[in-house]
Amino acid sequence: MNTSIHKTQYWHRLEDGRVQCDLCPRYCKLKKGQRGLCFIRQNEEDRLVLTSYGRSSGFCIDPIEKKPLNHFYPGSSVLSFGTAGCNLACKFCQNWDISKSREIDKLGSKATPQQLADTAREYGCKSIAFTYNDPVIFHEYAIDVAQACHDSDISSVAVTAGYICEEPRREFFKYMDAANVDLKAFTESFYYKLTGAHLQPVLDTLLYLKKETDVWLELTTLLIPGKNDSSEELEAMTQWVVENLGPEVPMHFTAFHPDWKMQDIPHTPDLTLSRAREIAMKNGIFYAYTGNTHDKAGQSTYCHHCGELVIGRDWYTLSDWNLDAGGKCTACGEAVHGVFEAKPGTWGARRLPVRIA
Repeated sequence: MNTSIHKTQYWHRLEDGRVQCDLCPRYCKLKKGQRGLCFIRQNEEDRLVLTSYGRSSGFCIDPIEKKPLNHFYPGSSVLSFGTAGCNLACKFCQNWDISKSREIDKLGSKATPQQLADTAREYGCKSIAFTYNDPVIFHEYAIDVAQACHDSDISSVAVTAGYICEEPRREFFKYMDAANVDLKAFTESFYYKLTGAHLQPVLDTLLYLKKETDVWLELTTLLIPGKNDSSEELEAMTQWVVENLGPEVPMHFTAFHPDWKMQDIPHTPDLTLSRAREIAMKNGIFYAYTGNTHDKAGQSTYCHHCGELVIGRDWYTLSDWNLDAGGKCTACGEAVHGVFEAKPGTWGARRLPVRIA
């Protein structure tokens, strides 16, 4: 028996005999043997199955700031893993060797949900992250892992593009404690031409997370020169976030490097990242960050009330810690938004690949 084949819930049969996947807004319609665009959901004998359950491209312990999450147990370690495939078709993908992979056999690492929970506990990880490729496509596996981890008091983190339908979205995020959602741009044109998807379902996911769940939420936008980095678009995006999600939602503006099918586009200038951060703060965002660049000031956290430094960061290493045991600024007593412990974690910038027997 192939234990990586797992039954799924979100699909139905069409009158013409095909099976329609109802997990994400692509609604892939599949004949027998066909796989969806994500490549890991397949019509097998007139039913939709997940073909990568329990299999991964590898496991690694990272700093939580690498996800990036700056307000969720800062300084702690997170056990990270992904599978193969993706339900978006981003021409600029920075993890294309995993997310664009069509070789399921390359998923050489195997682990049951309980093995993952035991490994995270053994290494002292505060959380586990579904990352590298989008976890919504391995929906069933991610949920089972999250449940096993919760039994061990380990939090679950989704690093996702948020491209998922309403009903599976509700079930998926019921088991997540934090999410970093990749808001790739703020125009339908960008989403359609460069990701093969649509903007509105992502905005729907963001609204759902903020208004109907207790999931800690942070946003990331990879700024691509000439594609989504205009001041006009950044103004519109950050204003929408403040008005619809709230000023306390952290925003990360990260640097693009030429990759996959967009190797003719230059690296993002540091000035572009700084400008995006300034626009966000001007429009009321409390916590705006720069990423994929060395910018200690742009990666540190400041009190939104008095402006004092509360968490100093140099890449993924914490320096200053000016929060009291209740998560309040020691200078003015204002609460800093996030999920904090009395003391920061001490994992630092280490990256530790692990094997699971």
